[in-house]
Amino acid sequence: MKIGLIGLPASGKSTLLRLLTRGQAGGPGKARVGAAPVPDDRVDALSRLFQPKRTVYAQLECTELPGLQLDGARTGAGVAARELAEALRPIDCLVQVVRAFTAPHVPHPLGAPDALRDAQRAYEELVLMDWALVETRLERLAEARKKGLRHDEEIRLFERLRPELEAGRPLRALEYTSDELALLKPYSFVTTKPLVLAVNVDEEQLRSGSYPGRAELHAWAQERTIPVVELAALIEAEIEELPEEERAEFLADLGLSEPGIARLARSAYQALDLISFFTVGSDEVRAWTVRRGATAREAAGVIHSDIERGFIRAEVADHEDLLREGSLHALKEKGLLRLEGKDYLVQDGDVIHFRFNV
Repeated sequence: MKIGLIGLPASGKSTLLRLLTRGQAGGPGKARVGAAPVPDDRVDALSRLFQPKRTVYAQLECTELPGLQLDGARTGAGVAARELAEALRPIDCLVQVVRAFTAPHVPHPLGAPDALRDAQRAYEELVLMDWALVETRLERLAEARKKGLRHDEEIRLFERLRPELEAGRPLRALEYTSDELALLKPYSFVTTKPLVLAVNVDEEQLRSGSYPGRAELHAWAQERTIPVVELAALIEAEIEELPEEERAEFLADLGLSEPGIARLARSAYQALDLISFFTVGSDEVRAWTVRRGATAREAAGVIHSDIERGFIRAEVADHEDLLREGSLHALKEKGLLRLEGKDYLVQDGDVIHFRFNV
């Protein structure tokens, strides 16, 4: 899953990327990328049970996208909309970073932090990018029609999109037929992508659970069904650099029970309707990610195309049953290890062993 961090300059995107990737993001470049392991208590518990040679968590591929260029932003900040749109193309889920923290040594491009204003401005800019794309495409379709080329279905679709965007509504709020989705696919509209709001607070704001405009920001996000995650990217990134045994103590001191990556990943998973299943053994315990509604055969393909192609059966157990009984053998003895076919719908938390032949 590819996560794109977007927002105003000086909102803390780079620091959040450092937190998520534990400082492993590549750079320099217009879009810095890094892998973020997703903490999962279920993986930890299964690893303690099997004592494998290797434990592998699910991962998010995080990209720090170029800063948005808004009216009133400082000269030279951000990039052209076309360049940003290209960087957004492969992204599955957008994380809009909004600044609430105050730091005199880090000037805000609009003068002073205002979380609600910044969220609204960045949100409007994303809608405007899609509106410009729709307008440009409709102009080209009109020219094509003059030359005798007909694109009636596409014209009807884009004429339906235009008033929605002009009203400030994202395209993900609309419902589409399969034919319309096929027409939209080449354009990679920004506002069709799920969105999570990450509010970057300072240590004091995190402890108090308060910052200017918090209630208004949450109300605005709730009206648009945008999940909100609050984190202190700077201090949490510093905690992630500590030895593992010390992290929990420092997080608890901040009033946190889990790290920022876990909170953000959970919101992103929910926004994308993703679930995790697990493979276990003495060599490896590993988490895999699929969309909710994926079949056993599709899940097999996430591991390797050969397993999908040669799929025979899936041996399936619930991870809670496995942890309670203590072994796969005990599950089998109690009839808790099931054989499922290719059309079985994978459930969040399934432990699966695939039988296949190629």
